[in-house]
Amino acid sequence: MNQDTPTAAIARRIVEILEEHKGEDILFLDVSEQVDFTDYFIIVSATSDRMIQALADAVQDKIRDEFKLHSKLQGVSGGGWTLIDLGDIVVHIFSPERREFYDLESLWKEAKTLLRIQ
Repeated sequence: MNQDTPTAAIARRIVEILEEHKGEDILFLDVSEQVDFTDYFIIVSATSDRMIQALADAVQDKIRDEFKLHSKLQGVSGGGWTLIDLGDIVVHIFSPERREFYDLESLWKEAKTLLRIQ
């Protein structure tokens, strides 16, 4: 995937938003060679359910305001995992326990790591 595309720029902006709002252990992956349903995964940890919701709200609000994009939110309050689906970008916001349990990093280990912020 060309990292100079508008989609890549939006994904990089999402990483910035997550970092600004204190998301932890942010991983930005190019999965375009592994799957055909999206180009990028962004995986981030949050220390509480409230923080998961705050990160999801921040991403949705800023991406809607800055890029006029609407997203689909999946996951239940208190479940430890929320997914934001923007089509070509999927954001996974996990509690540390759920992130360790699902271990998406291992599942997508063949994907190209574009950025990791710990």
